[in-house]
Amino acid sequence: MKETRTRFAPSPTGYIHIGNVRSAIYPYLVARQTGGKFILRIEDTDRARFVEGATELIEDTLKWLGLEWDEGPIVGGPNAPYFQSEREDLYLEWAKKLIKTGRAYLDETAPEVIDEYRKADNAKKVPFLYRNHRPASADFSPEETLEKWQKGIPLRFKSDPKNYEWTDEVMGEMKTGPEVCDDIILIKKDGLPTYNFAHIVDDAEMGVTHIARGVEYLSSMPNYLALYEALNLEHPKFLSLPHILAPQGNKKLGKRDGAKSVTEYKSDGVLPEALLNYLACLGWNDGTEKEIYSKEELIKSFSIDRIQNSGARFDEVKIYWYNGQWIRKLVDEEGVEKFYSRTKDFWPEVAENEPDEYKIKVLSIIYDRLKVLADLKTMTDYFFVDPEIKPEMITDNKFLKKLSETELIELLTLTIERLNDVKDWSEENLQKELNDLLEKSGKKPAEYFSLVRISVSFAPFSPALHQTLSVLGREKTLARLNAVRTALTNN
Repeated sequence: MKETRTRFAPSPTGYIHIGNVRSAIYPYLVARQTGGKFILRIEDTDRARFVEGATELIEDTLKWLGLEWDEGPIVGGPNAPYFQSEREDLYLEWAKKLIKTGRAYLDETAPEVIDEYRKADNAKKVPFLYRNHRPASADFSPEETLEKWQKGIPLRFKSDPKNYEWTDEVMGEMKTGPEVCDDIILIKKDGLPTYNFAHIVDDAEMGVTHIARGVEYLSSMPNYLALYEALNLEHPKFLSLPHILAPQGNKKLGKRDGAKSVTEYKSDGVLPEALLNYLACLGWNDGTEKEIYSKEELIKSFSIDRIQNSGARFDEVKIYWYNGQWIRKLVDEEGVEKFYSRTKDFWPEVAENEPDEYKIKVLSIIYDRLKVLADLKTMTDYFFVDPEIKPEMITDNKFLKKLSETELIELLTLTIERLNDVKDWSEENLQKELNDLLEKSGKKPAEYFSLVRISVSFAPFSPALHQTLSVLGREKTLARLNAVRTALTNN
């Protein structure tokens, strides 16, 4: 059997959208599942849209997600170079094949003239097809065309309109008529190929067996099939991936719809495992209720025939749900000490000089509340610096506002006096002491525990109280309770 060879061929024109990444995930899974090769190719022939540093961003994103490539930039391979801008001579050789068989012609028609053709056709209410406006050079012999061709003169494909039928592995059986076939540009004025021509040459040279790309390319398929035929090439299998839709489900997802770049999600503290999991399942499932997949499980379970042929709605809330699940999964499986290494860039500034051992303790009791690692910045300040005392957080609390200041001070005094004598500051013992204090206070759990929790943290929420006190330590806990009692007394 022929080796499976898939590719991801992005253009370095800016940030990496999550839709771009999904177009890398599926071919990666196909290659890994079959023991084939996954190729990274940079399609950088559109120099006007080229963005400095975008190639490195593509490489870093794939590495971060764990989508390692077998051939391509950095790693090399038998089909190098893997940048289209460095393969110009190859495209010219393939273009000459088309010239020699009479399937390509020189076209120096000015853009403004082409615009006039388009306007005239629109006025006649007929579709604009360039093949209806071929210049005289379209009738040059192959020898004359080769003789006259030089850089600066675009080269067009001479189409032979006909019906086309093909199978799309996702969309099913497809067919079109001759009215959609046209004379597309092969080589631009700058001597570089168009995407329409270059990707076909590169896929042939690199032995690509499966092409996964957005469904928006379906309209160009007749022209691609015509090129395969003209070059006497067997075409690969096509996987047209439906759009990722905006949250409302009414259009293709765009930057204005709230979708961030992969880099932004990474900076927020979304884990690569979670984003990979989410994107793989955005338009695919294995027919079960399972939602959490490791990369290895995706490779094992993935199948092309389970890719849905309709758009999938983007849901950022779901990304954060996946991330929370993966944070808990990794801590539970690897241990908090190992997971801590992933969090080092996400702690608040006030924690900068705190020992790792202390931060690991904090992480161990708060990790199951994190949606993204960046939450550490806002959820853990009070573990490292005494919080500002805000009496109104106590007096306005729905559980505490019925209590008088005298009652609040008495409860704090009861707590301080009892905890002052506690020698065993472990979670287990603190839980026992707090339960005893609750019973002595005569208050409801929500009342008593809310008072102590707010007094030591002044945070909207915090981990279980006995865990919070254990990590804060005896000295900090008592100091904060005393400070709040003083503030209420002097209020």
